[in-house]
Amino acid sequence: MTEKDKLQIELRRYFPQLSDEKLREEIMRVSRIVPIKRDETIINYGSFVKMIPLVIKGCIRVTRQFEDGRELFLYHLYPGETCAISVSCCMSLEPSPFFAIAEDDSEVIGIPVDYIDIWQSKYTVWNKFMISVYEDRFKELVLSLDDIAFKKLDERLLTYLRKKSEAMNSFDIDITHQQIAEELNTARESISRLLKAMESKGLIKLGRNTIKILKN
Repeated sequence: MTEKDKLQIELRRYFPQLSDEKLREEIMRVSRIVPIKRDETIINYGSFVKMIPLVIKGCIRVTRQFEDGRELFLYHLYPGETCAISVSCCMSLEPSPFFAIAEDDSEVIGIPVDYIDIWQSKYTVWNKFMISVYEDRFKELVLSLDDIAFKKLDERLLTYLRKKSEAMNSFDIDITHQQIAEELNTARESISRLLKAMESKGLIKLGRNTIKILKN
């Protein structure tokens, strides 16, 4: 199978909303499939975004970095998703205020930034796609705020693990307690304590840097 054939298959599979055949032809002409190794940084803090990543495999973590070095987890990108912040950086011509790092071996369809504005005025489906990207991230942000404001940490942790398991299509999650703590913006000790409590209830099984989901 050629890369063009794979690109066409993955576009139809994960981004069916980009249904305009002429748009698909342009995407296949100017884009490429980019493999990303686990823990590889694809967008650096302070750099200019050169491509819009359409995720077709794996998981990418998007993290905000502040000037004092502190980091704040924002969201994950899974197959069928793209990054609203990278689109915003492209349109504003501003350097990136965030990191994008692969949590697993991943693949993205890399679209050169030069085409973002062109396609918005040329293709209705692309314009709708861009709007939906912002809407989905806004809804996710509201849900995250609701979780922080109204849910206890143990509920947030269980929801987080189930979503990650579902997205990875696996009951086995390779992750450290520190990573979870950073993504939920809390202390590692709190996460470790809650994970042990969940294990005693038969919800999960803990291993070395792994968590197995036992019940949904």
